[in-house]
Amino acid sequence: MTTTVADHDARLAHHLVTGGHLTPDAARAAVAESARTGSPLAARIVRDRSVGQAALAAALAEVGGLRLVPLEHLRPTAEATKLLPAALAHEAGALPLAVSGGRMVVAFALPPAQATLDQLAAASGLTIVAVVAEVDGLWEALATAYPVVDVPAPSAAHVPCTAPVPAAPLVSGPPASPGPLVQHLDQLLGRLLEVGGSDLHLTAGAPPSARVHGTLRPLEEFGVLEGADVERLVYGVLSQKQIAEFEESLELDTAYAIESTSRFRVNVFRQRGAVASVMRVIPFVIPDFDSLGLPPSVRTFADLPRGLVLVTGLTGSGKSTTLASLLDVVNRTKAVHILSCEDPIEFVHRNKKAIVNQREVGQDTLSFAAALKRALREDPDVILVGEMRDLETIHMALTAAETGHLVFGTLHTQSAPQTVDRVVDVFPPEQQGQIRVMLATTLQAVITQQLVPTADMGGRAVAAEVLVATPAVRNLIREAKGHQIPTQMQAGAQFGMVTMDQSLAGLVRAGRISLDVALERAANPADLRQLLGLRAV
Repeated sequence: MTTTVADHDARLAHHLVTGGHLTPDAARAAVAESARTGSPLAARIVRDRSVGQAALAAALAEVGGLRLVPLEHLRPTAEATKLLPAALAHEAGALPLAVSGGRMVVAFALPPAQATLDQLAAASGLTIVAVVAEVDGLWEALATAYPVVDVPAPSAAHVPCTAPVPAAPLVSGPPASPGPLVQHLDQLLGRLLEVGGSDLHLTAGAPPSARVHGTLRPLEEFGVLEGADVERLVYGVLSQKQIAEFEESLELDTAYAIESTSRFRVNVFRQRGAVASVMRVIPFVIPDFDSLGLPPSVRTFADLPRGLVLVTGLTGSGKSTTLASLLDVVNRTKAVHILSCEDPIEFVHRNKKAIVNQREVGQDTLSFAAALKRALREDPDVILVGEMRDLETIHMALTAAETGHLVFGTLHTQSAPQTVDRVVDVFPPEQQGQIRVMLATTLQAVITQQLVPTADMGGRAVAAEVLVATPAVRNLIREAKGHQIPTQMQAGAQFGMVTMDQSLAGLVRAGRISLDVALERAANPADLRQLLGLRAV
């Protein structure tokens, strides 16, 4: 007897409701939305993160009659990975674990369709035994097993399905897949990755455009988009709730994932009455800190027991990547509780040595300030504030740091001294004296960074300014003498401090960036010339 995708979705929803992971109303709405869009329920849950990954994996295993593999057992053998080509493994979301007796055990985040099993069997020459694993753990293990792979744009045949087939087909008819509009968006995002882009721009009256190493480049092969095209493409990856929220507020921040490729931060907005969107690439695997090129002193901020650490810079300067890498250092080295508030969740952290709870504004909490108010009752050791946008959020972050927590936050400022002034100036004049005392007491460090085109124009290098809150710096903050902070930074190398011009000079000396670019980005071009031993002009 065959089982349709709709039957499987109904059984999965029932299991999640029975287990207390979804309310009956939420389950009914999710099943109806999946039927409307053609996207299987499990795939939608993974994308929306409406159910914890461990609970979803256990439910999929139970409903599909498959074995659940713990994260610590996701260690493929060399024999298994040799038998399954990297491109096919990524396309199918398939992690080959072991080979025995003419069979290969392969882990999936979403139970596969029979067509996928047949394809893997043909490629490996073995019978495929499907097992289930948590999605983030699986993709992290997959990226480790096949570290370099060219992933083609997903097609209908390769989009993972959620109709499980442990031994015989459970899906009647062709495997389920997203509709053509979703496939087209996935192709655009796949093309973005192929050209090494960081952002995809969709707007009416222009072709899709990719930002590559800081420069926008039109993807002419996709043609000019009409307003209706953009709306259908964007709405095709949103839930009904998200569409309603966008149509009411005219703004939406969310995330979207192509399971075999990457996650994307999605901003949807209106311009001239039409829907527009910008989608930013978020890698599945959090970059190792040592690969970022940041000053070594920044790594030590993950070891701090308490206080406020701010990562600042303009939009697109790599702040999220730096924070994710620092949090990953804490996650790997400390048995603590990490609590984040983000809008939306970008890098996804799975529990390692630490417990990590990530809350998304609009889905898990109403606002940054609301989340921070409750955070102190949730026994955190480390708190991440995705954006310190307003007075209330900044005040709550200072309070959390003052009460013994290590708080990481971001601001859109371009220098460490400007960051100090920005925090204080948010408050009314009558409160600024008190805030200066709080900031002088709690601030541990400020990292201000920018991404600079490399000399060969093949990428971008990070230039970073680091302020460490020494006793002298704390006194300057308390006494409203922020204009003297740069002098302390220039002489503070023994404390791990670096000015932006010193960082740029180091990149020029190393041949990473050109002198012209460095002078263009320098805080003081004359100081940069002096650091490089050049005559003033």
